[in-house]
Amino acid sequence: MKRVTLRGGVEIADPLAAALGFIEAYSAYDAHSSDPASFDEGDLRHANRGGARISAVEIAAILERRSRIERALRSIEPNASLAERSIPWADLTRLFDAFGGIRGVGYSKMTKALYPKRPALIPMLDSVVQAYLGEDATKEPESFGERATALVRGYKRDLDRNRSAVRHIQQELASSGYRLTEVRILDILIWSGMKAT
Repeated sequence: MKRVTLRGGVEIADPLAAALGFIEAYSAYDAHSSDPASFDEGDLRHANRGGARISAVEIAAILERRSRIERALRSIEPNASLAERSIPWADLTRLFDAFGGIRGVGYSKMTKALYPKRPALIPMLDSVVQAYLGEDATKEPESFGERATALVRGYKRDLDRNRSAVRHIQQELASSGYRLTEVRILDILIWSGMKAT
């Protein structure tokens, strides 16, 4: 098994075991299926089951933008992947910008709600992952969406650097009945690596 190398010289010697341990503890979130073209309260409730902590007031504010969010989602292919060469960066920024300016809703809550819609494209930018990617957003871009996209671009660089190992882990997990995207696997490994340091 190839090691996964994270920033700061952090190496995960047995990434498959790290991924399996996490999945076995938290598999319910990833087992959820979601209509890739719609976005409703059920998606936000599911994000809360994954630790998003979106309040009722925040849910109402997000749902006021439902048509804008769904329009942006429809502009991105359901199977779009961060592991590919061509990424719909402009469309992704528009999708993220649909959440901009909602009081109390940052990148963590937004991406936990959006991840099931485009699981191969959108990582969950919770506080641990944001801290890990911090250097990728040192310049303050013009909009909420641009800063989120800058973080995802940094995430892609890490995914590209570890692509071979992550794909191997993906195949091994699939043989055990776990179907996770490369994005989700890297998310789990960043969590494992950051928590271990």
